[in-house]
Amino acid sequence: MKLHHTALSGVWIVDVEPAVDERGLFARTFCAEKFAASGLVNDFCQCSVSFSRKCGTLRGLHFQCEPHSETKLVRCTAGALFDVAVDLRRDSPTFGRWAAVVLSAQNRRAFYISEGCAHGFLTLADNTEVFYQISRQYVPEAFRGLRWDDPDLAITWPIPVEMISSRDAALPRLSEVFNGTMDIAPAGTGIRT
Repeated sequence: MKLHHTALSGVWIVDVEPAVDERGLFARTFCAEKFAASGLVNDFCQCSVSFSRKCGTLRGLHFQCEPHSETKLVRCTAGALFDVAVDLRRDSPTFGRWAAVVLSAQNRRAFYISEGCAHGFLTLADNTEVFYQISRQYVPEAFRGLRWDDPDLAITWPIPVEMISSRDAALPRLSEVFNGTMDIAPAGTGIRT
């Protein structure tokens, strides 16, 4: 397993190193010791899966606000997707910037997304399944999100969005989410004063 930095601090690409023989392959996809040695979260308490029937399905950009912010390790187990992380850490030099990677069942890559980042993806194939390892329990009241097409983020999605939930389509822009005191407004409500 190899860990690769991205342009965002705390966001990594995880590549497997398969041992191949006539039967197929075997590869380690997670190693708590290696993650800890690199300063990464290594104790995931929750796993989830999502399935999207159609190519062009967009999910996100989602995050949980403090104190429930979560780290995710995301892997594609069927199909393919364009996976995106957006830095929401106000003290970060890359605040408001994004990093992306193509995850697929074929490349077996994973995307490590630190707390303080929003996450979303666009499916690149029909019948795409995504497996998440998550560092904290989901708290519905802490759910927040950003618009996928926010011009301030200027994410370059590789194909047109064909399907999106009404909730995700109504998420606010980055400039609407953060007010001057760094409080984060609930998704879909703009700035809370």
